[in-house]
Amino acid sequence: MNREYYTVEQISNMLDIHPKTIQRYIREGRLRASKVGKGWRINGHDLSVFVESDSNKEYNTEKQSIHSALASSVIDIKVYGKEDAIRIMNTLSGALNSKPKEYGQSSMQSQYIECENMIRVTLWGDIRFMAVMMDTISVLIEQQKE
Repeated sequence: MNREYYTVEQISNMLDIHPKTIQRYIREGRLRASKVGKGWRINGHDLSVFVESDSNKEYNTEKQSIHSALASSVIDIKVYGKEDAIRIMNTLSGALNSKPKEYGQSSMQSQYIECENMIRVTLWGDIRFMAVMMDTISVLIEQQKE
């Protein structure tokens, strides 16, 4: 039975991802490989299983977001008190948790600065995610004024 075997470098070139990422997948057990000397060898079947696997979400996300843009922002929001701050932070957390998968990875940190009656929100993610979050913040600020 003749099997094709690939090196980490060959797979890196085929999939257009960094060799260290391939090595990490091997360490984590997500990509089956055999140690040959100092290098790893991956057979064609295991490579196919890896590429087609639904459990390989990180690789698929990396490939889908190659041409996307990422952004980060720090937003200071004046609030009327702790209850107002909690309402805004909960709403933003809800928006973050309900975002579509297509927006990829994103993060948000929020901090209530009591002495200044202000919330500091730090956002990072796909520009579509950032646009939605900025629009949400804009609506929340308008609601505050009413």
